Amino acid sequence: MSQYSNARAMRALIKASLQSILKSPSAIVFSIAFPLIFILVFGFLGSGGGHGSLKVAAAPDTDTTGELYTILHKIPELKWVGGDSAFITKQLNEGELAATIAITQHTDTALPKYSIMLHTPSSQMANVQQLKAIIHTVVQTMDPEIATHSAKLALVQVQENKVREFRMIDFILPGQLGFSLLAGSVFGTAFVFFNLRQTLVLKRFFATPVRKEFIVLSEGISRMIFQLMGASIIIAVGHFAFGYTLVNGIVTYIELITLSALAILVFMGFGFIVSGIAKSDATIPPFANMITLPQFLLAGTFFSIDNFPGWLQPFCKALPLTYLNDAMRKVAFEGANLWDVRIDILLLLLWGTVLYVVAARVFKWE
Repeated sequence: MSQYSNARAMRALIKASLQSILKSPSAIVFSIAFPLIFILVFGFLGSGGGHGSLKVAAAPDTDTTGELYTILHKIPELKWVGGDSAFITKQLNEGELAATIAITQHTDTALPKYSIMLHTPSSQMANVQQLKAIIHTVVQTMDPEIATHSAKLALVQVQENKVREFRMIDFILPGQLGFSLLAGSVFGTAFVFFNLRQTLVLKRFFATPVRKEFIVLSEGISRMIFQLMGASIIIAVGHFAFGYTLVNGIVTYIELITLSALAILVFMGFGFIVSGIAKSDATIPPFANMITLPQFLLAGTFFSIDNFPGWLQPFCKALPLTYLNDAMRKVAFEGANLWDVRIDILLLLLWGTVLYVVAARVFKWE
């Protein structure tokens, strides 16, 4: 009689589990269709530039005590963004700012009285024309006697920064992909292992020579394969249909898939915990939603966590989905490699360690 092979048994379990997942409409909807709908909507919206107020920031060498700056700061059409120089530069490079404004006031009586330099990304050139018109209007109201000579009173120059256009899809897609991985890992893992336990399938497995860890591994690997297939579809649709940025092409794609695999491994820890503490299948959704919804809303899925109140941001920055979203955006758009985002990866692994320690205590086989 040939020796029993746990590896062969695990391959059979992976195949059976993957077939089960692919036959589940809910798995297809929540892991692939649901995020694709959001990506299609935001992809058709485009970059969203040119609507509403103009986001601007003061350049480091701007005289913020001068009269012109004070008046511009009160203009309702301008939304001033604060922060250190690194943050402002990042916002400018990503096309989030219409321009940075550097104002120099000359003390002599010769014209021009002001020299203004506008640094703007290529994608915001249309908005800069509107900004120049606002500045000239303000200058005219400051000195009505030479209103017709506003162009001489203030010399406005524009320096265009040649940077990659940061489209809305470049922000939305990593967030939707991250949430898809989170929701699929939590709900999928929780329901699968709870149902295997309730239907006594796990108990029947114990009557076979297959080892417990191979049962868990087979389910985990099949879920990872399915979700990575979904991730590949989402990235491909975003890139080819809406120009989602993959800075280094196939290398960036491989790095995104690697981050996705790591995230699935970590997020399945939540699913193991939920399956262990749930008393019935009706209690799984509330527990799972307590984990997924706060991250869906607060982890930078739809907009930057910098838009939240200061007291809430530390909580937002502690969420595991935040680290994944941040790492994916840096890799895809900024061209960072996995070593560059090692802090995000390390914090994800730390979350994973905590989750699996807890899961080991609450997980039930019978």
